[in-house]
Amino acid sequence: MAKATIDDVAALAGVSMKTVSRVVNKEPNVRASTRDKVQAAIDELDYRPSQSARSLAANRSYVLGLLYDNPSANYVIDVQEGALQTCRRAGYDLLIHPCRHTEPELVDEVLALVRQGRVDGLILTPPVSDMTDLVNGLVNAGVPFVRLSPTENKSACPYVQTNDQEAAYDMTCRLLELGHERIGFIAGHPDHKAVADRYQGYLAALKESRIKLAPELVVQGYNSFDSGRECAKLLLDLSAPPSAIFASNDDMAAGVIKEAHHRQLRIPGQLSVAGFDDTPVAHQIFPSLTTVSQPIEEMSCKAAELLIKQLQGKAVQMPAAIMSCRVLVRESTGERQND
Repeated sequence: MAKATIDDVAALAGVSMKTVSRVVNKEPNVRASTRDKVQAAIDELDYRPSQSARSLAANRSYVLGLLYDNPSANYVIDVQEGALQTCRRAGYDLLIHPCRHTEPELVDEVLALVRQGRVDGLILTPPVSDMTDLVNGLVNAGVPFVRLSPTENKSACPYVQTNDQEAAYDMTCRLLELGHERIGFIAGHPDHKAVADRYQGYLAALKESRIKLAPELVVQGYNSFDSGRECAKLLLDLSAPPSAIFASNDDMAAGVIKEAHHRQLRIPGQLSVAGFDDTPVAHQIFPSLTTVSQPIEEMSCKAAELLIKQLQGKAVQMPAAIMSCRVLVRESTGERQND
């Protein structure tokens, strides 16, 4: 059987080829009855539009670009999966573009990606989403984009974020309720400004409980497993080590658990460990990790939806989307044991 063409769909639906094209491209201002009639013809004929012809006709690539610079493979995979879900539903492809946020040529690199017609718009993830030069460059060039978890210049474009500070406060309160007073905190990568809110939540919980911050209990991590383990060494080597450690992401928390196992410390008997993000590693390690569930896939899915709305000429209200996190209690935390 010959493959159905756009002419076949137009003839069966009794509309013009331009109308069929508008329905296929999910453009606005098409009557619902007309859209239904065209969609019925598409379904009956099993019509599959040519991506190249579609792009040429609309002067678009129908590709979204996802920019990331993050050492956590689990985070990146979840972001990709969320964006892909939306792209598949909307008839878009997704271009995964790793980059270095410290590269001085980053702005030129990204703008070239757009000018070459490879992408119609961009999704920026932390820390790229807070690169001021890049954000300004995209705004000045008129490039549609959406950001995940920005902390600065939030009016520049639509964005999606979570209540990180409140969630970190809740996690710290949970550890305090278990009797832990010396709670170590591993801060996230200093260039990932979004995770700084997690430290503020930790501080707020200590202050509310009238526990004075012990500076030696706060160490700088870099969002990776190895940095989490190195931070754990610093904390556990203290003359008065913490009875609990709260890491700013799951990969670093996994590094803490590795070091604790190396020292033959019982978890949670001798050390409670908590993370943030609820990436797959949280339930893959032993003991399973108490963590904050951050809806990373849903955030990315929403970001792609907002970007496609922009590309379709639809209005997007600001702030675009704020999603909630929640504490997930698993096996790695327990009551503080008396010495």
